[in-house]
Amino acid sequence: MKKIIFILLMFISASSYACDICGCGGSNLYLGLLPNFKSTFIGLRYHYSQFHTVLANDPSEYSHNYYNTIEAWGGWNIGKRWQVLGFIPYYYNKQMDDDGPSSKSGLGDITLLGNYLLLHTKKSTNQNDIVENELWIGAGVKLPTGGFRVNPSDSNTTVADINSQIGTGSTDFILNALYIFRFNRFGVSTTVNYKMNTANSSDYKYGNKLTATSLAFYRLRFGKMAMSPNAGVLYENTAGNNLSGEKVQYTGGWAVSAVAGIEFSFNKITAGFNLQDPLSQDYASGQTKMQFRGMAHITFAL
Repeated sequence: MKKIIFILLMFISASSYACDICGCGGSNLYLGLLPNFKSTFIGLRYHYSQFHTVLANDPSEYSHNYYNTIEAWGGWNIGKRWQVLGFIPYYYNKQMDDDGPSSKSGLGDITLLGNYLLLHTKKSTNQNDIVENELWIGAGVKLPTGGFRVNPSDSNTTVADINSQIGTGSTDFILNALYIFRFNRFGVSTTVNYKMNTANSSDYKYGNKLTATSLAFYRLRFGKMAMSPNAGVLYENTAGNNLSGEKVQYTGGWAVSAVAGIEFSFNKITAGFNLQDPLSQDYASGQTKMQFRGMAHITFAL
């Protein structure tokens, strides 16, 4: 298993899920559909994913990884144009490989994001249709609260030691844009964020990551309850990692996933889930495959 970990060193290091192979500390920001709220909201989200790895030249060396994240998150509208979001993840992850089972858990890296409402238009057509547009832009920071407690330059440190860290040990920065189009009960929400990582105190730098999500949704009302089925696509592209300025081999990659889910709202409570199935991907020369991901949440508007 040490060979497989060496070859596949943190191939998807900006993932929001944690594992001994793919680099749990990378921390990706996934927004999805934001809940409707006027002032403040708090909530919990549960993320799950699994990756399977088989070494191409030795199928006896393999790894099955199961990643679980419980994330507290919240938002606060400041006036009519400013918004602050916060994300606090806790990881519990399990790995089954040819060396046996292992697990790791702990507090991950906290992320703070601020958005500004650059554009908001709402008008009625001659046919009494309502057309609305919103464009938010923002920036954020990921704090090294998860911890990176190894020295990658130490000859006694293995690649497995590096990959099993819950945090990156670095302060990283995020650029974010969110566009929402609504036509009566139909809408499309598109989010793009770019995460720029810095080197940590051990001179290890995780690869920068671009994430883009576009979800179409339709809002149905049943008395005081509303339901919004949604579907779309998620694209992720991760650059390679660097140690002391040198690129780490077999790191970085990309994936395109289909997303489908549903949201339920009742008064000030919103709950929902989505499933993410990879359509195409390229990680570690095809030796590692993302099998499945999903997310469920419940939020409360205050």
